Amino acid sequence: MASTQTRRGSGRVLGAHWDGEGTNFAVFSTAGAYGGSVELCLVAGADGDGEERIAMSVGQDIWHVYVPGVGPGQRYGYRASGPFAPDRGLRFDHDRMLSDPYALALEPMGGDRPREAHSLVVDEHFDWGEDRPPDIPWSRTVLYETHVQGISALHPSVPAELRGTYAGVASEPVVEHLTKLGVTSVELLPVHHFLTEQRLLDMGLKNYWGYTTLGFLAPHGPYRSPGAAAGAQVVEFKSMVKALHAAGLEVILDVVYNHTCEGGPGGPAVCFRGLANEVYYRLVPGDPSRYVDTTGTSNTLNVDRPEVLRLIMDSLRYWVTEMHVDGFRFDLAATLARDDGSFDRLAAFFDLVYQDPVVGAVKLIAEPWDIGDYQVGRFPRGWAEWNDRFRDDVRDFWRRRTGIQAMGYRLTGSSDLYGADRRGPDASVNFVTAHDGKTLADLVTHERKHNEANGESNRDGTGDDRGQNFGVEGPTGDPRITAARERQRRNFVATLMLSQGVPMLLGGDERGRTQRGNNNAYCQANEISFYDWTPDPAATAFESFTALAISLAVGHATLRRTAFFDGGGEPPDIGWYDAQGMPMTGVGWNDPSNHFISYLLAGDQADEPDDDVLVVINASLERVAYTVPGIDRQRYALLLDTGRDDGRPAAGTGFEQGETIDVAPQTVLVAAAPRP
Repeated sequence: MASTQTRRGSGRVLGAHWDGEGTNFAVFSTAGAYGGSVELCLVAGADGDGEERIAMSVGQDIWHVYVPGVGPGQRYGYRASGPFAPDRGLRFDHDRMLSDPYALALEPMGGDRPREAHSLVVDEHFDWGEDRPPDIPWSRTVLYETHVQGISALHPSVPAELRGTYAGVASEPVVEHLTKLGVTSVELLPVHHFLTEQRLLDMGLKNYWGYTTLGFLAPHGPYRSPGAAAGAQVVEFKSMVKALHAAGLEVILDVVYNHTCEGGPGGPAVCFRGLANEVYYRLVPGDPSRYVDTTGTSNTLNVDRPEVLRLIMDSLRYWVTEMHVDGFRFDLAATLARDDGSFDRLAAFFDLVYQDPVVGAVKLIAEPWDIGDYQVGRFPRGWAEWNDRFRDDVRDFWRRRTGIQAMGYRLTGSSDLYGADRRGPDASVNFVTAHDGKTLADLVTHERKHNEANGESNRDGTGDDRGQNFGVEGPTGDPRITAARERQRRNFVATLMLSQGVPMLLGGDERGRTQRGNNNAYCQANEISFYDWTPDPAATAFESFTALAISLAVGHATLRRTAFFDGGGEPPDIGWYDAQGMPMTGVGWNDPSNHFISYLLAGDQADEPDDDVLVVINASLERVAYTVPGIDRQRYALLLDTGRDDGRPAAGTGFEQGETIDVAPQTVLVAAAPRP
């Protein structure tokens, strides 16, 4: 417990910071503007007994105090007094101990208070040694979206005490799997400390994905190793990043700055609501007792306020400078660019990021929509975007619900979406599956969603995810259906990796991970979501195929261009051909019954010298006699064939320009020829 001989302290840096002799506490609150005050609460133990309250000084709404003798491991919180007047947008409640918005670690209060957390003073020192960011160019980036807990929770080669933790992600078996697969950047689902919604707790469920943030600077506490001291999650997170960097892997964080865990106005104050409700949240004009909700979570952070923008930018800088992460994927990013409620490409948030020498220098990925605003293709230069048009068009093409016209754009980086503002193909983060939806195996096994385990009578989750079951809903013992499903999965991965832009693979898809048809597994912290590492020949073959597809994508400069094709050059940088090996015509492009497409990429017009690469895609159910295009007598080596389990053609397989070859139904072929 602290000495009561306190000093005024400083409000210059928010949060709790230990200097070796004591700790300076500083927190923003508008309580003083309404006749109230803020007290620092030092807590003796996890059960909350023995609380000591200390008065704080205030200046410009920053409350601060320095307490000698307080150091790492100390639990603390704040109590803010002031009016509880929802009709004025004020929700102060002195009876509630509030967590620190700038806490570097958070711990459950214990007992029957699962939706409350103590803040924790931590030792910020860490020996990074020779750690350096991998600094992988966008053009060579292959994203792997995964969950800290899910990837190692069931891994038999990861020590039991490390499974489901930051240390589990950094373990040798997991790192070896990622590097062998060939991905370059691990995109982690939210690791900011989050709380489970009361509704889920009442149903006996837990929030798994983590899109209910409480602490924007605190790594999620339950992901530390069991038995480790409170606050050890900070060191374990840093150690994870250091280990992944040593293996050449970047770390990208999925971050949620559009809303918090506090929910709608009917819930209790946990943090922001009790400190400055009228500042942190967007309130309905004319009725400040209600929250604007553009996120589907019953509240929206108010990025029009400088205090909120400061919190976001301080958080981003902290994760880059102190935690060494390499970039961010912004959940519902359109909300962050709302100016007076509507999307604005010149919003203050974009300006702050652009000019920031730390945040502006890392990878920035937007989920370019929110509940009421769809902004794909409208984010500024310097940003990449999740491209759901790629997802939908590719799924429709392979189930023959659309022709080839849309696919022409998706295969070449979606210039129809990103070309107008001088961005390149790397503005498009391409994906077929993501955490939000079915896994790849489920996409070809279930046409319907099966979310019964979520406790909402299967009403949650999208009802139109473009799934295809090949004649039987769910698992089957029919070898023909199984073979068709596996072939289609290979087609999806091949299409993803061969397309210009930045590919993102959903973690576990490389091994056929299933969620049993659940397309909204946000509350399934169990085997529905966890990766199955059971030895299986089919999983091993598909893993090998995925690694092959990734190696082709990363290894050929023609497949990773930094500028859009313009059709120029001789031969042209890209040539499109029909089944007869003739240049595509307008009739062919616009024929909705045409599900065959091929294109030839000129290696001498890539960013680096490369072979010519020929891609042939037959989504039809018929064999196609295909005449190979190219330069006279050019000899191609076949590199990938989705008709084979591991994608690897027999050694020496190839063909010449002018030769007619047989292209099987539902097949992708990739071949390469040296430039003459």
